[in-house]
Amino acid sequence: MDLGQLKDYLASLAESLKGSDKKALTARLRGLMSVFPFNEYEYTLMFLLDRNVIRFGEYEKLRNDYVSSNKYLDLYGLAPRIFGEIWGHEHIKDLDGLFVKPDRSADPNYSGQYDLRINGVRVEVKAARAINTKQRGNLVSKALRYESAGPFWMNFQQIKLDVCDVFIFVGVWSDQIVYWVLSNEEVKRHQYLSHQHRGGIEYQIGITDRNISEFDRYRVNPSVIGKRVVEKGRK
Repeated sequence: MDLGQLKDYLASLAESLKGSDKKALTARLRGLMSVFPFNEYEYTLMFLLDRNVIRFGEYEKLRNDYVSSNKYLDLYGLAPRIFGEIWGHEHIKDLDGLFVKPDRSADPNYSGQYDLRINGVRVEVKAARAINTKQRGNLVSKALRYESAGPFWMNFQQIKLDVCDVFIFVGVWSDQIVYWVLSNEEVKRHQYLSHQHRGGIEYQIGITDRNISEFDRYRVNPSVIGKRVVEKGRK
């Protein structure tokens, strides 16, 4: 169940309200001010509970179904730096304990050029969230499930070439995380690599619903991500 399906389901329940209650709910939602975590969905559910349209057990089931279908939705609420650097780096280290934060004891020339090391291989981690390109609003409202038919776009930015051996691209949907592993040379030659800023030294790669299948050859199961990174880094 995605956000749109939840909205449709609540609308169908609201149809069970008496005429005066239905008008009251519509009017209150129209002028509702929302501050996290109090929003239109929370308000609608409380209204329906108060009018005995649903029972608490039904609410719990609905909540559990939605949460289990969107277990990574909270990642859409993270600030860009926290998501890309703090969460992204730690997430990869959690997948394989051999990934470590580099320092000058392991690499005398290290000065922050790349993010992680594994068995001597220098690794840069890039993370992006799939967003619905036709949806307005904040990132959470634009979140998509992996099997969604909606158009999506995720942009892997601030790519600097030749500072690492391997790139890990982490793609996040509300219900799934996908990993792609590319060597520095594969990124340099990639058809979707473009300058992030005109004349700058940073590049970007965009993955969309139209080209995602072209990245299948780089996709990696998280259980073997460390092994694949080392293989590509030592070629």
